[in-house]
Amino acid sequence: MAPLVSTATNIGRRRRMRGVKRVNLIVGAAIVACLAAIALVSLVWTPLPPAKMQIIHKLQPPLGFGLLGTDQLGRDVLSMLMVGCWNSLSIAIVAVAIGATLGTIAGLAAAAFRGIFETLLMRVCDVIFALPPILSAMMLGAFLGGGRLTAIAAIATFLIPVFARVALASALQAWSRDYVLAARALGNTRLAISLRHVLPNIMSQLIVQVTIQLGLAVLTEAGLSFLGLGLAPPAPSWGRMLADAQTYLALAPWLAILPGLAIALSVLGFNMLGDGLRDLLNPREASR
Repeated sequence: MAPLVSTATNIGRRRRMRGVKRVNLIVGAAIVACLAAIALVSLVWTPLPPAKMQIIHKLQPPLGFGLLGTDQLGRDVLSMLMVGCWNSLSIAIVAVAIGATLGTIAGLAAAAFRGIFETLLMRVCDVIFALPPILSAMMLGAFLGGGRLTAIAAIATFLIPVFARVALASALQAWSRDYVLAARALGNTRLAISLRHVLPNIMSQLIVQVTIQLGLAVLTEAGLSFLGLGLAPPAPSWGRMLADAQTYLALAPWLAILPGLAIALSVLGFNMLGDGLRDLLNPREASR
């Protein structure tokens, strides 16, 4: 009876874990969809122009003037959060797209040719990992100045080795599979094998990594804006809203709480979506 009870317990535990993973996927997808909708709506409509200053209405609490109040210059907080959502997501998406594309190409090439190319790629990745994105942005800012381009370049530079390592590790496993050996026996070139056989079979790992890195990119962009290395004023940014709110924490705490919640919710949504996608696209991992 004991083995039967243990088996039933394990089955029940697995079912509960699957239910939790489904919830992560659904909730994460819902959060990301809401953020995307807000970002797109902000392109055509906001309650007030986000840069419009109304000093007479400065530091109004939520529902006192507008839905979420005003900041120290009388600007509508809701409008700034909406436009800040578009700015944060657009920077994160472009940076992750660049990092994922270049990193995947490098990882696939290293897996295909191995040898000195693989060793060189790993050493370059180690050097880039030694420089966090904040420090990279400070160095780029010295040459380019702060702004959208600096933030995208700093985040993308840091993400290239992340995707290169994921692509390399996954591609090396794919190169040992029978279908790749058969393709090599038929005389296919390494480039053709990488594009036709290896890349499609590692795409699930890359998609999961993209989702997770989007959340980290939003967080990094907020940190860069907090330090003044992100978007230049008056373009709204969640990170700069946090930086500006430091002086008014006791008088107007909502100025820090609202953008902080927006950043936390974004990171949570992307992480939950990535966690759910990992189990959806990797059944073996889910079964474990």
